[in-house]
Amino acid sequence: MNIHFDLNDLVAFRALADLGSFRKAATSVHLSQPAYSRRIEKLERALGVRLIERTTRRVTLTAAGREFDRKMRVLLDDLDNALLGIRGDPGTRGDRVTLACVSSHVYYCASEVLSQYRESHPRVQVILVDAKSNEVLQSVLQGEADFGLTFQETLQDDVEFTPLVAERFVVACRRDHPLARKRRVRWSDLAEYAYIAVARTSGNRLIIDRSLAGTDVRLRIAYEVQTGATALRLVEAGLGVAAVPEMAMAGQAYASLVGVPLVEPEISRMTGLIRRRGRALSASAQHLFDLFKASAAHAGSSESD
Repeated sequence: MNIHFDLNDLVAFRALADLGSFRKAATSVHLSQPAYSRRIEKLERALGVRLIERTTRRVTLTAAGREFDRKMRVLLDDLDNALLGIRGDPGTRGDRVTLACVSSHVYYCASEVLSQYRESHPRVQVILVDAKSNEVLQSVLQGEADFGLTFQETLQDDVEFTPLVAERFVVACRRDHPLARKRRVRWSDLAEYAYIAVARTSGNRLIIDRSLAGTDVRLRIAYEVQTGATALRLVEAGLGVAAVPEMAMAGQAYASLVGVPLVEPEISRMTGLIRRRGRALSASAQHLFDLFKASAAHAGSSESD
């Protein structure tokens, strides 16, 4: 096909999408405003579609403009990554890495690794997208994130999964609760108590529902919340019990609670890294990806010693 625009036109359009102003975008790419306007008009003529809606107050993207912006960002980011890889030494450049991470793992898994990464790559900006597991997956598939940290159960064929750590589910209850004195608790035992569940859109809820399907376990859901953190706050308030991954009970954040292993069945989740199949990471993103793997391997060897 004949292409009647160049790389500078794409860079100019991305500046407009980011800044929402012809004046600011023109300044950012070092053009006069009339010259900048002609560049955007040239791009629209070449594509045969209107990319922007311009009023006296603001500039917005059309539906075609939003779709073009999403795809061009992936293309330009890939080009930037290729150039960085050729030139080398990404850790000394103003590079950027986007990591999508399930919210519950920001503190328990990601914070320590990000701290280590900052020491070795002080000039690399890390954009952390904390979201639900399905949103993490979509961010990676759509090229909005370089890679993600999420659960194995939420995957699709066009992503690669690198396992990091498996953790079992425990029942979270107050230290004065009858279940707190047990060494382990059967899922069926939870039927006697008010149960605090996370929403059906949660990855943890999906794992639990799938594992209990076909069993005789019937949980008496008294409350449904959006996040595991909220569920634990309700447990602290004495409103019931909740099933959470063991990692959620780590540290001193919930000192008034105890986590007892759940059995019959024993349910666990595998957490790992995801990346879009067939897409190479930039050198900076690859370093962060490898640091997550090394950290998990070190933790695993420490536990076995």
